[in-house]
Amino acid sequence: MINEEDKYVHDIVPLNRNFTMIKKKNNVLLNRNVTMMKKENNGTCAGQVLVAVAAHFLLMCSSSLSDTTTLAFVVPTTTTLLRRKRRGDTNNNNNNNNNKEDDATKFVAVFETQTDADSSSSTLLFEPFLVGIQRDFKNRFPQYKSDITDGLTGQCIATIMFLFFACLAPAIGFGSVVSAATNNHMGVIEMVASTSLSGMMYAIFSAQPVQLIGPQGPVVAFIAALYGVSSMLQIPFLSLYGLTGIIASSFLTVFAVTSASNLVSKLTRWTDEIFSVLVSVLFLTQAVGDVTVTFVAAAAAATSATAVVTSVTKLTTIALLTLVTCATTFGTALVLKMNLPKTRYLTSSIRKNLANFAPAIGVIIGSLLARLAQMYLLGSSSISLPALQLPSEFVTSTGRSWLSLLTTGIINTNTKKLLWLTAIPAGFAAAILLYLDQNITARLVNHPRYKQRKGKRSSVLDGMHGDMLVLALLTAISSILGLPWMCGAPTRSAAHVRNLSIVSNNDDGSGSGEVIEGTIENRVTGFAIHAMIGICAICTSPRNLLRTVPKPALSGIFLYLGYTSLQGLELWDRFRGLFKDRIGAEGAKYSTVKRYKITVFTLIQTACVWTMMKVTNSRIGVISPILIALLPFIRWLVLKTKLIDESDMKLLDD
Repeated sequence: MINEEDKYVHDIVPLNRNFTMIKKKNNVLLNRNVTMMKKENNGTCAGQVLVAVAAHFLLMCSSSLSDTTTLAFVVPTTTTLLRRKRRGDTNNNNNNNNNKEDDATKFVAVFETQTDADSSSSTLLFEPFLVGIQRDFKNRFPQYKSDITDGLTGQCIATIMFLFFACLAPAIGFGSVVSAATNNHMGVIEMVASTSLSGMMYAIFSAQPVQLIGPQGPVVAFIAALYGVSSMLQIPFLSLYGLTGIIASSFLTVFAVTSASNLVSKLTRWTDEIFSVLVSVLFLTQAVGDVTVTFVAAAAAATSATAVVTSVTKLTTIALLTLVTCATTFGTALVLKMNLPKTRYLTSSIRKNLANFAPAIGVIIGSLLARLAQMYLLGSSSISLPALQLPSEFVTSTGRSWLSLLTTGIINTNTKKLLWLTAIPAGFAAAILLYLDQNITARLVNHPRYKQRKGKRSSVLDGMHGDMLVLALLTAISSILGLPWMCGAPTRSAAHVRNLSIVSNNDDGSGSGEVIEGTIENRVTGFAIHAMIGICAICTSPRNLLRTVPKPALSGIFLYLGYTSLQGLELWDRFRGLFKDRIGAEGAKYSTVKRYKITVFTLIQTACVWTMMKVTNSRIGVISPILIALLPFIRWLVLKTKLIDESDMKLLDD
């Protein structure tokens, strides 16, 4: 900040479209060539030299900066200094020397403050070749050693145990879906192998290792649609898939080297919260649906004309046991994680450790309960819950070699022209899908509330360009090996960063009673989670152990994931506030906005979530990324139609 005593500062005038220079009191404007101030005794002021050189460099590179970028040059009055130098005046007192040093310090402080903010994320939508990638890796890789040592803590071990189940279950579930959709050209083993390989490599090479990648519903829907196209055109599916993936990887590489991820800087809380609530609700509906289907089966058997009492009793027992196992897993994890730390029971360290291991403890207790009920209460070996299942051998679903596409060639077909004509537009669509899923997940992980420090975290864009390049390489590798594509997993990534957060129970006024003081930023957790998944796919003993974990216990984990991910989201708070006498926990924020405006804003967002959920779960789920891209346009329509005025939108969408 410039003090009032700084007599040489009068006002700020624009120099060009990028910079502003401070006008001196004697109305002498500084031109584009910053004059280097000389000190007495034939020396130079190091701070002033640094500033002048840096300013000259920035002026030459001004074409790569945004029109709105502003750099304030705080320059002392140079006329007197140069005049004294020409006269050979050496009678400057210590106060003048101190003032000059202070001036240079102020200059450097302002310069560093501005350039640090701009260095991590340019306001340009596109940057010169490789600029964004170099910045991301240069900022992050110097902390590589601490990324390993910081991950060797009890909290990180607890996070690994929890996220292992949370990442393995979707891999198995989506693997079953893609197996049915592609006529077993891909299956569970390919999905698990891709999850493990891509997850480990991403943890090693990414610029934001706290983010997790994994299988996503829209990607699975796209693969299913691609198989339908290959069947219709009579093109070998794996050839079309491999070529489509390589083309998608090429587009992702172009996005990375041109810093195209800067486009997501135009998104606001409006888009972030709709997407966050969407993925949370999808997990909740999946968990509730898995339990509901067992009761539907029991009801259908009971109302059947050929119903057998023993069959109806068995199905009803399974449904009730499914509900109890799911509720026990969810309830145990929730109580240990959210309620126990607020009590006085046990010691502070024990409460903390139980909270860290809450999801894993929930799975263990839920599994034990189901096992005990089957052995001692029901007394029947015919009544059992479905458990996790992995292939008995580590071989591809079709029996082909893992490197078959390399040895035989991807474009090994008689319809090469048709293959290219189909793969190019499909590859572009796949690239857009992966781009949106990856970057929206990165925005959630990079949110300022998690207070991450490594890699000069000053923007939600930090690390996106480097990670996009890593994702492009992983997409190419998966395509060549015939493995499903991976991308940012929003719910699992949010759970990852939340479990790595250092939380205190001091009330910050939001009503949550918890304040995030920082995040354990490391590469160990992400690598270990996916390494354990790979071990389960390759080794026999871990596979046999997983067969003892009932699926309802994992449904409880999905319920826990979805519920905890909703906490702290303003959209969720405002939705619940619709049924209360006051909307939102932060009453002061909404004090100037009329209640009906908040209601309209919340209902529009809720309608967006409902529409996207319906589309995602339908046969046209492949277009769900397009709906995400349209969310800013819907926000613009809300403003254009005056449903919400500009001033209220700034408060609601802050």
